[in-house]
Amino acid sequence: MAALVIVKDLAEAVSYYFASRIILKSLKEFITMVLYKEGKKNYSLPGSYRLIALKNTLAKVLKKHVANIISKAAEEYRLLP
Repeated sequence: MAALVIVKDLAEAVSYYFASRIILKSLKEFITMVLYKEGKKNYSLPGSYRLIALKNTLAKVLKKHVANIISKAAEEYRLLP
């Protein structure tokens, strides 16, 4: 729901950075969580764990918005078969 409220302002701000060829560090950062795999006998082995990458939420919203714009342009100009 919040994405619908901020997406246009976010797109305007990020379009400035794209035009300036600046990529914000916060859009490239993510957090990696380590989870135990259940039922493993030996948790001293690396295969006993699962890594989960949590991406930046603003980056996800921006990526979806840009994808929608590209998709609409591709349909409008019939760029795809």
